[in-house]
Amino acid sequence: MRARQWARDLAMGARFAFTGGREGWVRVLLTAVGVGLGVALLLLTTAIPSALNVRHEREEARLDYTYSSKRVPKADDTFVIADTDTVFRDKDVRGRLVEPEGPRAPLPPGLATYPAPGEMAVSPALKELLASDGAKLLRERLPYRISATIGESGLIGSRELAYYAGAEGLAAKIDGSRVARIDAYGDPNPTPSETDPVLVLLVLVVFVVLLMPVAVFIAAAVRFGGERRDRRLAALRLVGSDSGMTRRIAAGEALAGALLGLVLGTVFFLIGRQVAGSVEVLGTSVFPSYLNPSPLLAVLVAVAVPAAAVLVTLFALRGVVIEPLGVVRTARPARRRLWWRLLLPLGGLVLLYPMIGQGRNNGNFNQYLVTGGVILILVGITALLPWIVEAVVARLGSGAVAWQLAVRRLQLSSGTAARMVNGIAVAVAGAIALQMLFAGVQGDYTKNSTNDLTRAQMQVGLPHGYPLAMAAEKFRETKGVGKVIALSGDYIGDRRRDPEHTTQVTIGDCTALREVATLPACHDGDVFVLRGGEYDTDTPTLATAGRKMYFDPSYGDSPGAATPWTVPAHLKQAQSIDDPTGVRRGGFLLTPSALPGTAKSVRGQIYLSLDESVTDVREYVRNTSAGIDTTVDPMVWAATQQARKFTSIRTGLFVGATCVLALIGASLLVSQLEQLRERRKLLSSLVAFGTRRRTLGLSVLWQTAVPIALGLLLASVVGLALGAVLLRMTRVPVVVDWASVLAMTGIGAAIVLVVTLLSMPPLMRLMRADGLRTE
Repeated sequence: MRARQWARDLAMGARFAFTGGREGWVRVLLTAVGVGLGVALLLLTTAIPSALNVRHEREEARLDYTYSSKRVPKADDTFVIADTDTVFRDKDVRGRLVEPEGPRAPLPPGLATYPAPGEMAVSPALKELLASDGAKLLRERLPYRISATIGESGLIGSRELAYYAGAEGLAAKIDGSRVARIDAYGDPNPTPSETDPVLVLLVLVVFVVLLMPVAVFIAAAVRFGGERRDRRLAALRLVGSDSGMTRRIAAGEALAGALLGLVLGTVFFLIGRQVAGSVEVLGTSVFPSYLNPSPLLAVLVAVAVPAAAVLVTLFALRGVVIEPLGVVRTARPARRRLWWRLLLPLGGLVLLYPMIGQGRNNGNFNQYLVTGGVILILVGITALLPWIVEAVVARLGSGAVAWQLAVRRLQLSSGTAARMVNGIAVAVAGAIALQMLFAGVQGDYTKNSTNDLTRAQMQVGLPHGYPLAMAAEKFRETKGVGKVIALSGDYIGDRRRDPEHTTQVTIGDCTALREVATLPACHDGDVFVLRGGEYDTDTPTLATAGRKMYFDPSYGDSPGAATPWTVPAHLKQAQSIDDPTGVRRGGFLLTPSALPGTAKSVRGQIYLSLDESVTDVREYVRNTSAGIDTTVDPMVWAATQQARKFTSIRTGLFVGATCVLALIGASLLVSQLEQLRERRKLLSSLVAFGTRRRTLGLSVLWQTAVPIALGLLLASVVGLALGAVLLRMTRVPVVVDWASVLAMTGIGAAIVLVVTLLSMPPLMRLMRADGLRTE
C-alpha cells in the first residue's frame, strides 16, 4: 500500500512537471540539460575501458614481428614485410612495405588485396593529410600511388596515419631487424603482461577523480529551480496534501527531469561519440564504434541517476516547511554542524591508511579501499564547503553597495552558493592530488638520456654495408644540417664461432674518431687501441700485434660474416672520451683504409647537428634518410624518455580532464543562469528603485567570487592532503609541486571568470522593467 502511494505521488509530480505551464517546462529543461550533460560524460567515461580494449585488440591483430630471430622458410603462405615507420611534424606515421610470396599469404587487417609494387593503401587520415597543401615533404617521402583505403579493422584510431605499400625484392633485405619473412599477423605467443601496482593505482585514482565532479554536478542539477518549485508546492498543501505527500510530489518533479535528462544524455552521448571519431586529443583518437559502454555500467547509470534525483530532493526538503500559505525557508536556519562533516574525509584516510608505505613491491593496492577512500575524501569537500561558506559569510561586514548586496544574498542562501562550486572544488582537489602523484612517481618511469644534445640532435642508423662516406655526403647536402659525424662499428672476437673474448671496433675518418677519443697524430690507415672504455675488459687481452681476429663472429645457430682481421704491429694508443651518446667506447678505432675490404657487417651511424631556425629541418633529414633506404628511421634525440604505459595514463588524464572541465564550465553557466532567472523580479525591482546596473553586475560577480575563493582554498588543502597520502602509499617522498597547484587553482578561477562574463548579457536583459510583470 505504501509503495502504491509513493508511485502515485511520484507520478503526480512528474505530471505536474510537464503540465505546469512555462515555469514547469523551464525547470524540467534546466534539470534535464544539466543531468543530460552529466549522463553523457558518465557514459563516455564508462566506455573508455571498452575503447582501450578494442584499440589493444586491433594492435595485437596487426602485429608483425620484423625483429624476430625466428627464420621462416619461403612458402606459398609467407610474405616479406619491412618496417618503414616515420614521423611527420611530430605525428607518427605507421608504414609497412609488403611483398606476398604466394597466393595464400595472409592479408593485413583492413585490406582486401595486397597493393601492387609502387602503390599503397592508406588510412583515411593519411589520405587527407597527403592531399593537403602542407604535406609536400611527406609526399616526397612516400612516392607511391594511392590505390586503396585501409579499413577500420586495420587501424587503432580514426586519425591514425598509416599505410601499406607494395614492394618487390624485399627478400634480399631480410635482416631480422626491420625486414623479415613471416606467415601470420598477430602475436604467436601472447603472454599476459605484468601489472605495475603503481600504474594500477594511477588508473584507479584517475577514474575516481574524473567521475566524482560529474556525480556532484548531477546531484546539483536535480535541484535547479528548487526555490520557485517549493513555493508552488504550497498550493498543494492548500488543497489538502500532507507534508510527506508534498515532498514525494516534489521528488516526482525531479524524477521527471532526471528521466528526460537520461534521454538527452543518451542523445548527447551518441553525438559526442560521433564527434570523438573525427577529433584527436594529444595524439589519441578512436572510432565511434569503440565507445560502447559496458551494459552493466550503463544500467547502473540508468538506475542511479533517477534514484539520486529522488533522494537528493527529499534530502533537500528536510529543512523546508511547506505550509498552505507559503514556504518557510527565509527564517534563520539552524547552524550547520561540523563534526559529522569531518567524519567523511577522516573515514577516507582510515581506508587508505593500511596501504601507507606499500610501494610497488608488496602486491597490488586494494582497489576497493583505494576507491572508497578517495571517494570519501572528495565527498568530504561537498560536506565541508557549505559549513565553511556559512561560517565565513556570517562574519563579512559592511562595504560598497555591490558588496553588501552580495554578502546578504550569500548569508540568506549559503547552501545554494556552495552547491554551485562543489563540482569545481572536487575537480580541482582531485587534479592537485593527481598532479602530485604523477610528479612524485614520474622519476621511476622517466629515464634521463645520456645523449649530448649540444653535439647532435638526430641520429640515423644506416643499413648494413651502405657506404658511410656516401651517406655522410648526402646529409651534408641536406638543407638545415650543420655538422655531420659519421661512424660505423662492429664487434670482433677471437674465434669464428662462439668467441671467448670480444670487443668493439669503431670505424671513421680522423675527424669523426676525435669525437670518441683523444688521438695523437692521425692519418688514413691508422689503427688505435682505446684506453678508459666503459665495461671494457677484453681489449687488453686482444690488443696483441699479429693476433688474428674475426669481424661479426657467429653464436650458436645464428650466422655471422666472420671476416678475418689481423691486429697490426704498429698500434697507436688513444684515450676514450664521451661520444655523442654519452658513452665511453672501448676496443679499437680504425680509419677507413684499415678496414678489411670483405667486412660487410659494419653498420654506420650518422650523428647530425641541426640548424633549428630552418623550418621543417627534421623533415628534410627524414626525406634524405628515405632516399638512402625506406627502412631507415631517423631518431630525434630528447633529454628524457618516458615509459609508454605511464605516458598513456597521463594522456588519458588530460583527455578526461578536458571533458570534465568543459562539463564543469557548462554546469556553472546553467546554474548561474538558473539563479539569475529565479531573482528576475528582485533584480528588476532594484533597478526600478534606482540601483545602477553596474552595481548589480558587481554584486553577481562577488556572489560568485566569494564561494569560489573558499572552494578553491578548501580544494587546495584537501588536494594537498590526498596527494601526500597517495605519495606515501607509493613510498615516494612527499614533495609539493607548487606550480601544478597554482595551475589547477588558476584554471578553476579562469573557468569561473569566463562563466561570469558569459552570464552578464542575460543579467542585463533580466534587469529590464518588464521583469516586474506577473500574471
